[in-house]
Amino acid sequence: MAERNSSVTEFILAGLTDQPELQLPLFLIFLAIYLFTVLGNLGMIILILLSSHLHTPMYFFLSSLSFIDLCYSTVITPKMLVNFVSEKNIITYQECMTQLYFFISFVISECHMLAAMAYDRYIAICNPLLYNVTMSYQVCSWMVVGVYGMGIIGAAVHTLCMLGVVFCKANIINHYFCDLFPLMELACSSTYVNEVVLLCLSTFNIFIPTLTILGSYIFIIACILRIKSTEGRFKAFSTCSSHFSAVAVFFGSLAFMYLQPFSVNSKDKGKVSSVFYTTIVPMLNPMIYSLRNRDVKLALNKFFQKT
Repeated sequence: MAERNSSVTEFILAGLTDQPELQLPLFLIFLAIYLFTVLGNLGMIILILLSSHLHTPMYFFLSSLSFIDLCYSTVITPKMLVNFVSEKNIITYQECMTQLYFFISFVISECHMLAAMAYDRYIAICNPLLYNVTMSYQVCSWMVVGVYGMGIIGAAVHTLCMLGVVFCKANIINHYFCDLFPLMELACSSTYVNEVVLLCLSTFNIFIPTLTILGSYIFIIACILRIKSTEGRFKAFSTCSSHFSAVAVFFGSLAFMYLQPFSVNSKDKGKVSSVFYTTIVPMLNPMIYSLRNRDVKLALNKFFQKT
């Protein structure tokens, strides 16, 4: 299909900057960020697996979130690092479409995973007596399957639409990875269908999780305000603060990038926004959940004492 629809067999990724003096500093910065991302998310997954008191729905979702962060950061960052140390960062058409598919799949999955985690917090705070029944292992497993299913289907639709686009002359992608907007800028054929699909699916995959999260937090705040003790309120707020911080950073940068018409999308602003949700957020999530979570701190202390 790729050969029939396009005469371009490879693309060149322009990267974050074309200034030579910034290449090495940026390489070192993003290498450090990627190492922290891998260690943090992999460490979180291993810690949850090894700590029996973390075998709860909340940490089951958190381990899935860490897996998603680890995967989509790995899809993007290594190729970006190559761009800093090579004259031309070449990516073949097939590799570009593969990167696009997995990137979209994991990003959509993260949107819905954050919504599932918000629902879990809603049940835990507003219906604690029914928590073990409502959030059983079977229910949590099906929710995670649904989250990944949303990502796989959404990515397949976007990628199939992109495979129908003809690339005939220009092959320099003004980005550090194969994303939808930069690819559509190079198209020789009409991208109207791609733009409509992008706007519709982006609206669904951003607004539906956002509404779920906002609805959950409205009920959570209402329940917390009915708690009489100050200590009880603080404890309830602390269980949600880390999740809310992760949601604000991720959805803010994602909405800025994709919930605007193709014609007004700024290339430089798009790159900055992409850096946040492809590299910064996957690094911050394990830090947010570990530094602001008493159970994780306790598990870490026990783990270090054993070792």
